[in-house]
Amino acid sequence: MTDATPLPEHIDADRVVLPDGVLTDGWVEHRDGIVTAIGQNEAPVAGAYPWIFPGFVDGHCHGGGGASFDGGLEAARTAARTHAAHGTTTMLASLVSARVDVLAEQVGGLARAIRSGELGPVRGIHLEGPFLSPDHRGAHDPDALTPPTHEAVARLLAAGDGLVRMVTLAPELHGGLDTIEHLAAEGVVAAVGHTAADYALAREAFARGATVLTHASNAMMPVHHRAPGPVVAALETPGVRLEVILDGIHLHDAWARRLLLDAGERGVLVTDAMAAAAAQDGRYELGGLAVDVADGTARLADSGAIAGSTLTMDSAVRRALGVLGLDPVAVACAASAAPATALGLDGGAITVGGPAHLVALDSTYEVVGVLPGVG
Repeated sequence: MTDATPLPEHIDADRVVLPDGVLTDGWVEHRDGIVTAIGQNEAPVAGAYPWIFPGFVDGHCHGGGGASFDGGLEAARTAARTHAAHGTTTMLASLVSARVDVLAEQVGGLARAIRSGELGPVRGIHLEGPFLSPDHRGAHDPDALTPPTHEAVARLLAAGDGLVRMVTLAPELHGGLDTIEHLAAEGVVAAVGHTAADYALAREAFARGATVLTHASNAMMPVHHRAPGPVVAALETPGVRLEVILDGIHLHDAWARRLLLDAGERGVLVTDAMAAAAAQDGRYELGGLAVDVADGTARLADSGAIAGSTLTMDSAVRRALGVLGLDPVAVACAASAAPATALGLDGGAITVGGPAHLVALDSTYEVVGVLPGVG
C-alpha cells in the first residue's frame, strides 16, 4: 500500500463509484464531514484520482498491526489505526470467546474508548462467542464456550451500554433461539455462526430474528445436495446478509464469487482479521490461544485450524475487482453499503448529504487517500 494522504474538499476522479453506477470524470465535494455536491467534469482532469469508492465498512475484525481489540486501549488504538489506513472508515471491534466476566470487562473498556472517540473508525462491538458450538469452534478456546443464558447476555449488553451491535451464536445451543429473539428485541444484530445447525434449524434461527451468517461456509455444515445447510438457508431468506472473507484462503475464489453473486446486495465483505493483519508473519495470540502466521495465513499452533485472517478491506476489494472480476458497484455494495445497512452504521455510499467517508484508489486499486484521515 502506498501512503494514504488526506483528501481535499474538492476531489476529482476518473471514476466515482456511486450506488447506482460509476460516474466517469466525476468530482465530489465535502465540508464538515458531509458530502455537499457530486458532479461531472466536461473532460478528464489532470491529477485526478483514478477511483473514489465509499469508505469501507468492516463488521468483523479482531485486530491488526500486531495488536488485538482485546489487548487493552493502546492495542485497540493500533488495530483501529491500521485498518483506517487501509480504507476502513467504519468498523466494529470483534472479540473472541472468553469467560463472561472477562468479556464484560473487555466490552466495557472498548465502549468507553469508542464513546470518547479514541478508536477512530470503530463504532461498535461484535461478540463472536462465547455462545458457540464446541464442535465448530474454530480458533476459539473450548474452555470459554458456554450456552447462552438471559443473565449472561444481559450482562454483556449492559457492559456495552448500547455499543454491542452484533453477537454471533450457535442457535442449536440450549437457549439459542430464545437468545436470538432477545437480541433482536434489544436492537442487536444476531448472527448465526460456529454452528452445527442444519438447513431447517438455520431457517428457524432466521425466522426468529437472526439477520447475518458469520463468515459463510466456515465453521458450519457445508452445502450438500441432500443437506444444504445454513448457507443455502441464508441465501433463501430475504434480509439475511452473508459474510464473505475474501482472502483466497477461507474460501475458494470460485465459491466466493458464487456466494457474492447469489447473495447480491446481501453479500458482505469482512476481514475477520487478527493481530497479524498488515504485520509480519510470526507467533501471535488470539483469545489466549497460540497462532502461527506463515505466508499471511494464520493457524492455531496446536491443531492447524484457520485462526482468523491477515486481510484488510482494501485487499478484499482488490481481489473482488481483480481476481473475481466483479462489477465496481457490486464491490462497493459488498464492502460498504451492505455491511453499513446490516449493522445500522453510518456511511456506506457516496450521496449528497451523506457522511463524507471516502477512499481514493490508484489504477491498481491501492489506497492513496482516505477520508476521514488516519489519526
